[in-house]
Amino acid sequence: MRPLTQDESKAVFTKLANYVVRPPLHYPLLALPQLHPQGKNLIHLIDRKDEPYCFRLHKDKVYYVSESSMRLTISVARPNLVTLGTCFGKFSKSGKFKLHVTALDHIAQYAKYKVWIKPNGEMPFLYGNHILKAHLGRITEDTPEHQGVVVFSMNDVPLGFGVTARSTIDTRKLDPTAIIVFHQADVGEYLRDEVLATYFSRVQVLNRFSGNAFLNRPSSSMRALVVSYSLARVMGYYIWTQSRRSFAFRWDFPARFAQYTPYRLWFFAFSHTVAGSMKMVDVHVSARRTPAWSSTTTMDETQPYIRWQNIQDQDITPENVRDVLSAVDDDLWAVAACVDRRVDNVDTQRSLLELGITRTSSAVHRAQAAPRIPTPDADSFSGNNQVLTMYFNDAPDDAQLCRMRALLLHRCDRLSSFVQICKDVSTEEDHSDDIDEEWEDDPWAEDGEISLPPPRHRPADPPIPLSEFLAEDMLQIACFLASQQQFTALRTIMLHHSAALWPSRFVILDSIPSHTHPSEYREILPAYDISQDAEQTPSFNSWRTEQDWVETPEVDAALKASQAVSHIEFELYQSKDDATACTESLGPKDLADWYKRRVDVIIASTGILDIALATVQHGASRGVPDLDELGEDLSLLSRLVYDSPQPREPQDSQDWTLACWWSTEPAEVVRAYLAHSAPDTVAKDITRLVMPYLFVLEARAERAGNPDPGLPIRLLYDYILSAPLPIVAAIFEASKPTLPVTHRIIRNDEDVARLALACLYGSDSRAEWSKMSSIFECLPAWEITPGTEDEVDEADATIISLGSFVTPSTTRPHCSSSDLMLFFKPLPLVSLSRALDILDVHLESGEILSRWNVGAPLQWFLQSAYDAVEQRAWANRMARRTGSSSELNGKDEWEWLLEDMLKLCGSSETGLKSAFGLLSRDEVSSIFFAGLLSSGSFDIAGELLRQRHGKLSLPPLIAEEISLSVSREFYDNASSGNYKTGDMKLAYDCLAVPPPSERLSKERDFIEATSRLSSFNILSRPGVPLSPIEIRLTKDRLSLISRVLSSTADAYKHTEVILDLLHKLGFEGDVVAEVRILAMLSGTALQVEDFSRAYETSKRMIEKVSKLSAEASNDNEDETIREASDVCWVACFQLGRHPEFEDVEAKLSLLGRALQLCPADRLHDVLISWRRLEKEDIESRREYLASRTVTQSKRNTPSSQKHASSLRDRLGELHIPATPLINAEDAAALAGRAFNRVASNFTFAVTGRARSGSSGEDTRSKSRDGTRGRFDSDEVSTQAGRVLQKGIGWLLGGDDDA
Repeated sequence: MRPLTQDESKAVFTKLANYVVRPPLHYPLLALPQLHPQGKNLIHLIDRKDEPYCFRLHKDKVYYVSESSMRLTISVARPNLVTLGTCFGKFSKSGKFKLHVTALDHIAQYAKYKVWIKPNGEMPFLYGNHILKAHLGRITEDTPEHQGVVVFSMNDVPLGFGVTARSTIDTRKLDPTAIIVFHQADVGEYLRDEVLATYFSRVQVLNRFSGNAFLNRPSSSMRALVVSYSLARVMGYYIWTQSRRSFAFRWDFPARFAQYTPYRLWFFAFSHTVAGSMKMVDVHVSARRTPAWSSTTTMDETQPYIRWQNIQDQDITPENVRDVLSAVDDDLWAVAACVDRRVDNVDTQRSLLELGITRTSSAVHRAQAAPRIPTPDADSFSGNNQVLTMYFNDAPDDAQLCRMRALLLHRCDRLSSFVQICKDVSTEEDHSDDIDEEWEDDPWAEDGEISLPPPRHRPADPPIPLSEFLAEDMLQIACFLASQQQFTALRTIMLHHSAALWPSRFVILDSIPSHTHPSEYREILPAYDISQDAEQTPSFNSWRTEQDWVETPEVDAALKASQAVSHIEFELYQSKDDATACTESLGPKDLADWYKRRVDVIIASTGILDIALATVQHGASRGVPDLDELGEDLSLLSRLVYDSPQPREPQDSQDWTLACWWSTEPAEVVRAYLAHSAPDTVAKDITRLVMPYLFVLEARAERAGNPDPGLPIRLLYDYILSAPLPIVAAIFEASKPTLPVTHRIIRNDEDVARLALACLYGSDSRAEWSKMSSIFECLPAWEITPGTEDEVDEADATIISLGSFVTPSTTRPHCSSSDLMLFFKPLPLVSLSRALDILDVHLESGEILSRWNVGAPLQWFLQSAYDAVEQRAWANRMARRTGSSSELNGKDEWEWLLEDMLKLCGSSETGLKSAFGLLSRDEVSSIFFAGLLSSGSFDIAGELLRQRHGKLSLPPLIAEEISLSVSREFYDNASSGNYKTGDMKLAYDCLAVPPPSERLSKERDFIEATSRLSSFNILSRPGVPLSPIEIRLTKDRLSLISRVLSSTADAYKHTEVILDLLHKLGFEGDVVAEVRILAMLSGTALQVEDFSRAYETSKRMIEKVSKLSAEASNDNEDETIREASDVCWVACFQLGRHPEFEDVEAKLSLLGRALQLCPADRLHDVLISWRRLEKEDIESRREYLASRTVTQSKRNTPSSQKHASSLRDRLGELHIPATPLINAEDAAALAGRAFNRVASNFTFAVTGRARSGSSGEDTRSKSRDGTRGRFDSDEVSTQAGRVLQKGIGWLLGGDDDA
């Protein structure tokens, strides 16, 4: 097993492409799937949906196998592998690929060109024969010549494949015996191949027995060998004549096998085709009489034998027959010559037949004069038959002459029929060529123009040549005439050859094209004889009144029993379709079944229902029973196909058959009748198409014993309930109460009301209000007197239950018109009238909603009648969708909308509430105003709101609330924060409609703040700007300013801008928020080491806190001051301890403020920073003083000595800058009061850069370990005083270590 090579693949695909698709000649086969539009069929063999397939070669055979199976076979050794997959064919020794029948199933799936053969042609094809036109059922249109085709039965069962001999167009012109498809392979090979070896061995034996002269045939034709032997078993021995390329039967071959015979007689010449199959083309009888002296004497050309043999068939004349053939002395030779020759000339053929019959008379007399053995009457026939058989065995020449006489007599009858056919054809053409006398003179002929004489018509050509008419099977001739619609000729042969054709009458009838009208062959149709209760038998009108002796059963049986005549001769003119022959008269049921089958064939093959109906009608006229119901169905079906409205596009029409008709439900049939009816024709279509069908159904039910008077009305109502509203409106228009009852489609007024209610409330339409109104106008109006209170309550309860009935549920998602019809059917007249009043209100409301593009189905009005939430939602939709559609451009239109909305919230004259009946006028006005604002028509909204006596009257607070709500909707939907464009502009402008207020002002400030925040390009996530809705949803809006400071490098420089943004975000007057923002600004400046701006911002922050503290009372410090102080001291502490900030005075000032504002538990940390800063400042001063002292000592004389100065002198020399702590009150008291004021620790840690010195580290370590607890007031004051004294002790001359 191996893959195919390039050449092998090309050979395989070339063969497959001949059947799957016809490849262009200029395209290479391997590129076919890519270049040819239909070459993809070959791809389907490889790339299948289930799994890929491939081709593999094994022992010269090509197998089609799936890749999974192919992989499994790899494990099998090549000598042990017998087969795999499907065998597609085999390569010959010369490298040619031959397709096998095993590939049929795969080829049939993708074949483009197909041929279907009739049932009588299946067996010949399955025995290896070619397909004749007589066996052709169908063929694919535009099939070219020499194209590979797949052969199917009429049931679409693949039988084999072959090659077309002619194209589809040429096939129509051929006679029934012409070859249409050359045989290539068939499924019969599965049986025949099993016996090929047996046939071959027997033929070899016969070949050796004959001395290699028997069956000397070409060695390349194996099938010719098998067929020749199968024929030899039936017919006798055959001799292959190389010169004539035909098999010849030698009747005396067994008796005279080894010696030369004086005369030879050949029957049944067969042509040898390329494929090796055999086809009978003629009954060829030739006789040669060689005188006994011929072996020694030269033959004279003037002898009648030689002269007759030299005359060709087309040159034979009656004179030749009279002068040449009559001169032959040998009767057997002369009669055989008459049988052998068939010509197309009637007179010549008649002279041949008459001569042959005359020359056989002597043999008939001798046979009749043969002695008879006297026998009893009972066995007289068999005894005489034995004697006659013995005579024919002893006198084989007379037996041959008697048999040929019967053949000649049969040809005489055919000749008479042929002559009659020619006369009838000529008569028909004469009638068809008759011209009306008033048209003989050309009225348009010019003056003086000479009218030419009418042309003389030549004799009409016969439908079949005489030579073929005499030789062909009469059944085949009849089938041919029937297929060609030569009914005159067919009636002639059916009349004069009834004995041979009547058993096969149904085969002949089946050959008539299905599209032919039965009136043309009415006489041939089977009829029913009521007197005999069987099929009517036609009368036999033979050309000869008396039967000849050789045609008697006695002689016929003797000839068959004798060995002088081959048995095949007796089957010469008998029908070959014995399986379809029907010699018995059919009964009434069988006749009806045949007509039904004929109708099925007509409809299936042509679809012409008129022909099928006419066939049934002719059958009924000929007395065939049980065709009435079939005629009714065909009549109704023909109305459906021909009289009902058809679709515009032909492909939309449905193909109807009887089987489809019978399997379709009556309701579907009614819908099919009216499927393409227009509103202006549907009423007439129901009257002329549907009502007759419904009456037929009612009559059939009554005949079946199941009467159903309500069936027509029920089916009609079912259609109306499922029809579209335009059709329903037309039906109600034809059912108005003002019309006469007989002219109305729906005749019951209450049914009209019920159907209208069911159709309208069951419809989902939202735009066809004009049709709904027209339906309502067609409804009856009843004058109902006011009933009792119970009746009114019952009617109201019914309507309330109707709303619950139409509400969707899990068991019934949608309430259809049929369901509603079940609800309305039992309602009394009072409830129906109440339902019609409600329908009137709902239709008016529906028109109003549809006018403003918010249409709702009628069911909605029932469902929302007691649902205020649903009504409010629909009112909002009405106000907002209308505004968003941009269809309302003026004030008048908006006032119109307001008027309609207020109308919908009212009630009708009868007290029935409208669509928004559960909503108040103020609520509807508020909904309208919101919708008006959402449309962006602020000028119109302000104008309507400011009108004193206008229809829109809203309190200021409600108007303000609506404006705020709409503005926030615009804000939330805005994609950009710029309030100069888009939805943000609408949100900003919307706030100007109602009178100004504080809430509106704050909202405007917030929109402005949003626009300013958007200008800083703040991102919510990488690459996505912060949207307005995110700004509104931010809980801590101060974080937005923090994000601004972090995203913009120089934002901290614009203090006033940031503070203004803070105020617009809603923090105006909030000191704590301002302190926090100033702290953020200071921290941002500190991060970028802009210490001067950080110090200025801190000073502003300290001022804010100091002012806030000053305004508050000394005894009551609120949480606001505490929170502001916490923020302020942390900011001061951070900046004051920053090592890079070089302004010591500013730092000491900031740390002083931190000491003043910080809580008690953080005072120690601030003091550490203060002490370190002081220490650093003192050291710097000492260094400065030391450097200054050295400079002064250098300036003094060397002899002078430096005296130690006193403390007063040193203090006088130093210049100490003033600090807040020096000028302030006692530090201990300040610290005590600060710690007493702070009640809690910081909520965050205060950290800074790394400090030098162990005291700071120890302090932080103790703070982290939690060893340092809280101090009460006295301890804090004492410690603070001690620390401060120690910090400034050096100023007083104290020791550093003390």
